[in-house]
Amino acid sequence: MLEIGTKAIEFTLPDENGNLISLSDFKGKKIVLYFYPKDNTAGCTKQACAFKETYNSFQKNNCIVIGISKDSIKSHIKFKEKYELPFILLADENHQVIESYDVWKEKKLYGKTYMGTTRSTYIINEEGIIIKTFEKANPSTNAYDILTYLNEIE
Repeated sequence: MLEIGTKAIEFTLPDENGNLISLSDFKGKKIVLYFYPKDNTAGCTKQACAFKETYNSFQKNNCIVIGISKDSIKSHIKFKEKYELPFILLADENHQVIESYDVWKEKKLYGKTYMGTTRSTYIINEEGIIIKTFEKANPSTNAYDILTYLNEIE
């Protein structure tokens, strides 16, 4: 994970509609930047739906929610439509941004080792500085944990 107090790394990635979105597009707003392994999997769906349920609260906190995975634009379209997700999903198929944010890690599943995205979240302030990190975020509570933190700092 990148350290709290450091400048968030600038990037540009396509959203689910193929539009290029840059981190700097949201200067002046808080950003919840969450990295997740894969569209339409149990944990990732649970996490995305929790962000959907709490989306109005994030908007009231002047906060943009952005999800990033290595899935394709096509996969993001299906995921977003199926669960009516109101926030931005960005496709990082070459996992360059995922790696630059230090969430591309060695993982194990059924005794096999592979590289993949760890479920991690950054909160970035209006000036582009990382103010909070959630390493190995819990898909069930991540959105609520973030809102609790945002309410504490307001």
